[in-house]
Parts: sequence; C-alpha cells; structure tokens
Amino acid sequence: MTDNFMKIPKAEKIEKKLEIHGDVRIDNYYWLNDKENSKVIDYLNEENAYYDAKTAHTKQFQEDLFQEMKSRIKEDDESVPYKKNNYYYITRFETGSQYPIYARKKGSLDAKEEILFDVNKLAEGFNYFKLSGLSVSPDNNLVSFGVDTISRRIYTLQFKNLTTGEIYPEKIENTTGSASWASDNKTVFYTQKNPITLRSEKIFRHVLGTDPSKDVEVFFEEDEAFSTYVYRTKSEKYIIIGSSSTVSTEYRILEADNATGEFRIFQQRERDLEYSVAHYKNHFYILTNKDKAVNFKLMKTSEKKTLKENWVDVIAHREDVLLEDISIFKDFLVVEERTNGLNKIRIMYWDNSEDYYLPFEEETYSAGVYFNPEFDTNEIRYGYNSMTTPSSVIDFNVHTKVKVIKKEQQVLGGKFDKNNYISERLWAPAIDGTQIPISIVYHKNTKLSKDTPLLLYGYGSYGITIDAGFSTTRLSLLDRGFAYAIAHVRGSEYLGRKWYENGKLLNKKNTFTDFIDCAKFLIKKKYTSKDHLYASGGSAGGLLMGAIINMNPDLFHGIIASVPFVDIVTTMLDESLPLTTGEYDEWGNPNEKEYYDYMKSYSPYDNISKQSYPNMLITTGLNDSQVQYFEPAKWVAKLRELKTDKNILLMHTDMEAGHGGASGRFDSLKEVARDYSFILGLEGHIKI
Repeated sequence: MTDNFMKIPKAEKIEKKLEIHGDVRIDNYYWLNDKENSKVIDYLNEENAYYDAKTAHTKQFQEDLFQEMKSRIKEDDESVPYKKNNYYYITRFETGSQYPIYARKKGSLDAKEEILFDVNKLAEGFNYFKLSGLSVSPDNNLVSFGVDTISRRIYTLQFKNLTTGEIYPEKIENTTGSASWASDNKTVFYTQKNPITLRSEKIFRHVLGTDPSKDVEVFFEEDEAFSTYVYRTKSEKYIIIGSSSTVSTEYRILEADNATGEFRIFQQRERDLEYSVAHYKNHFYILTNKDKAVNFKLMKTSEKKTLKENWVDVIAHREDVLLEDISIFKDFLVVEERTNGLNKIRIMYWDNSEDYYLPFEEETYSAGVYFNPEFDTNEIRYGYNSMTTPSSVIDFNVHTKVKVIKKEQQVLGGKFDKNNYISERLWAPAIDGTQIPISIVYHKNTKLSKDTPLLLYGYGSYGITIDAGFSTTRLSLLDRGFAYAIAHVRGSEYLGRKWYENGKLLNKKNTFTDFIDCAKFLIKKKYTSKDHLYASGGSAGGLLMGAIINMNPDLFHGIIASVPFVDIVTTMLDESLPLTTGEYDEWGNPNEKEYYDYMKSYSPYDNISKQSYPNMLITTGLNDSQVQYFEPAKWVAKLRELKTDKNILLMHTDMEAGHGGASGRFDSLKEVARDYSFILGLEGHIKI
C-alpha cells in the first residue's frame, strides 16, 4: 500500500455514558449511529476518500482481478429446468447482463419460452435491485413477487398476470417478498415486517383486486423473540403459519381450499421444543428435538391429532448423526443427515423395501438436496461440490440408482483443471482438547511452508455450517500461491447440534479460541506463519474477527471483516434495532447481569486496547439491515484512536448497498476483487 500524505480520518469524540447493572461504559463514538446527521455522512465519506487514496495504486490490479474472475463465468448461463404443475421453470443469464431472466415452458422443454421477468429491464435506473419470492398461482396464470430497491430486505409485494403480461396496480409494502396462494387462485397469505425492527411479525390475507389497506390480519406474533412466516405444503393441501425463535417453534394449519377459515395450532410452543412439519397423505411428519433429541429425530402423527402426545418415532435420535432435513415423495422419503461433519443423503421407501445412502467419495465435500417440487417421481435432484470440484446438479433415479449429471459448473478461461488442486481435512487441538476440523485447499505446485500465504475463513454462529465448497473467485488466490482454509469452529453444526450449543450464549468464547487454535495449528504444522496468515469473516464472522484480534493481535498479518457485528453489548441492549430481541437465545440478554458481563468481556468494540493490531480492511453498507453501518464505523474510529502500530486500517462503506452487498452478479465480483487485492497487496503482488 502506498504511503501517501493524505490525513488519516479522525472521528470527533463526544462522550456518551452507558450505564446498566452499576457498570458505566464510555462510548465516544455513539453519535455515529445517526445517519440523518450530516456529520456522520461526512465522516463515512472521509473514510471512503482515505480508502480510495490509499488503494489508488491497486485500482488497475482490482480491475485485472475482476476481469480474471469474470472470465471464468459462463455469461450466457441457465439453470437446470425444474418441473412444477406441467411447466418447466428456467433461470438464465445473457452475456453482459447483471441480472437473471425468469422463464418457463409449458409441457415440454421444446415448447415456446414464456418470459416471466427480465430483471435487467426492471432494474434499469436503480443502484440496487432485488427481485424475490416468485410464487405462481395453482392455475398457472398469476405470479406474486417482491421488489427491494434499497437493500434493507423489505420488499414490496406485487402481482402479475402471466396471460396478459399486466402487473396489477396493488402494491403491498413492508413484506418479506413472498406469498402463498390458496386454492382459489385469488387469495394469498403474506408476511409483513415491522418497519423499524424489521421483525417478521404479522400474517395477512389479501384478495387480488382489493385494496391492500383492507387486508385481513390472520396472525400477529406478539412475542418479540419470535418471527413468523407462511408457506404451502408440498402436498398442496395446507397453508401453514410458522413462528420461530432460536429455541422454540410453533405452527398453525389451514386447508388451502378454505382460505377464509380459522388457522388452528398444530402444537403449542414450549421453550426448548423445536419442530418443523411436512404433510404426506393423512399424516404430518415432524422433524423435532422432542424427548431431548439433541440431534433431532423424525416423528409422525395423524393430521387429525397433531398434539405432541400423539407423535410417534419414524427415525430415532442418534448421538452421532445430525438430522438436518427431509423431502417427501410419493413412494419414498429423502433424509439429509450429517455425520462427522459430512453431508449424507438417505433414501427410505415408504414400504420399507429399501433404505440406502448415496455414495460420496471425497475426503471433504458439500452435498444437499435441491428444490424438488414434483411429488410423483422416481428421481431426486441434488447438488454436489467440493473445494476442488465445481458444483454439479445431479438427477438420481432411486429405483435404478443411476445418476445423471444435468449440469456441471463450467470454469472458463481454459486454465482450470481440478487435478491441479489438493484439498484435505485437518484436525486442530483446541485449548480444551477438543479436535476442531479444518478444510483446506491449495494448488499442487504450492509448497506448504512458513512462507505460504494462507487465508483462514470463519463464521461460527446461529448453527450455520460453512461447508467445504467450490469457488471460482477463490482460484485467483490459489493460482497465486495462497492456501485457503475454513475453520469449522464451535457455534456451527458441523459436528452436530452440540457443536452449536457449545459455541453460543455463555460458551461463545469457544468460537474465538477455536479459531485462534486453528491458526496456531496451521502455523505449528508449517502450512504458513504469522507473517503470511490472513483471516476473514462477515457479519457474525466479523464479530469473530474483532474478537480474535483483541485476544491475539500478533497472530495474523491481515484481517478482512465484512459487515462486522462488533458492538454486541450496545446493540443487544437496544430493542429498537433489527434482530435484537429475537437473538437473546443466541447471544444472551445483556439486561441480565450474567450475560452482560460475559458479552462485555469479548465484545470487539468494548475491548479495543492500546496495542498493535494487524493490517485491516473493514467493509459495510449504509443501508445494512442486519448489522447497522455504525458498528464498523465506531469500531474503526476507536481503533484509530487506540492502536499503537502503523499497520494499514481501511474502511469502505457502500453508500447504496446493504448486508448482502451489490445486487448485480458482476458488481459482487468487484467486491471480491477489492478484498483479494488487499491481501495480495500485502503479499507483494501489486507493483507500486
């Protein structure tokens, strides 16, 4: 990075006392949470100008990286068609276009294409555009869809007549963007978000052609720890309203042909009782942790007797197998499991004639059942990829056991050969003796040593598991001698539900120490060294980044933190912010002293001290709905005040985008190129 003479940004200090439980925290940058204040925007612009100046010499390299990444993508690409209700649905891209085209063909793939939406045309004139939640009516004539032009994940729900092409005038604001059709082809159920907290809190019934202000509220989720949603079962018989929190769920059911009827409770919510439901014939199948089934089990019950005392086991709980999901078909059941961190797909016939697993051979990989809307079929569709194998969409005939690869991700440019890359799974000992899995990939010509640059990625929250998957953009690192690794730390469900439980609430620090221990292991085994080790994470993974640099600032040469959740105590004390109350069971409620003290002890923002920090790139979006922009802004301001080193500290705020970044497929590549140029620059790949 260049050492120019541009003045380092310095945010004004305005003391704010935050007191609870007899403890006082001084937040000198609290004022940055008001984006209506012109001084706040001025500061963000000042940081952006500083970023631009310090990275001016990398702009051509960023453009080269972008073009390199773009050149690997098949621009005129399309999805594997799926069939539903006698139509084949296809999503495709045209050369040069940022956004998809949604289309369908009636009865046969040889039929004339009918374009549902050309998102490129809809997006004209918008800096951000997201089309979501497409749902076609049972008679195939209408489609509901959601539009977000701000990147706050708040959608305006609209309707289109697929026969005439007319988009109906009614617009329903503040929704999740999706809707579920009743059998009458005119009634939909949708979820409304609270415009302040963004919590999905109400279900409404709308009849096409009527004033949305007259829509009937059919359910209000009063408990702020819960969010609500609505969907129609694959069997098409029921409309189901769900409510869920971190540790509890509840469902209400209504026959889809009785749109104005009353929803009835399936099983009343109980703390620590989680369940989900699927319908088949005259039974409901229930994935649940009932009876202390930590890794979940499968049960069933009559559709007439849905209370939990009527549930009976179909697949019993197993200590070493996490039951993740099921898909119901006419003749068989497909079960998705996870054993020793790896995905398994199991086929079970209803008549008990067969019960077997699909074979997967690589040491570390990712596999999962695709969207399978057809009910009466002998084929299932699933996806497969690994850190060296591009993604494939595969149709598997459960009777003949013959698989057909319908599509394999093409890596263009003529340079990619999967045999040039090596992936393996390592096990790092944690400070408490637990073995932490690491998935790693590198080019076969990369000689692993203390001089090898390595990027270690982590997340580790909400039970979300980051599997060992393929990435075309990552090749730009691997082909330049980098190794790339994923630390499967506690807080995910990589090794089952207990793996998650041991990385949340008062066990949260395990997530951070696991990551640090993975880094130390990679250094000890000479995969890299402190001078060449980099770490990255986003959102809750950004919290991970913030925690590890406070705990072990000298362990990493550089850090990339994207939309980082770093001011956890202040945010979790502010119930007006999006997501706060619904996440008490993930992080703890700091209104209770025990959780306050624990969260404060690891909060990245609260624990910045006068010490050296690694080189850092921090990115955020002004309209972020999940992690508000002011968390990284405050974090950077305080780091600038206290850090004692001369290492690089940069922040870039996208003044248009939100939590997910840019909406166009090429614009998102530019963000990856920006991040990669930062660490490649630190490794001397950019000429000054």
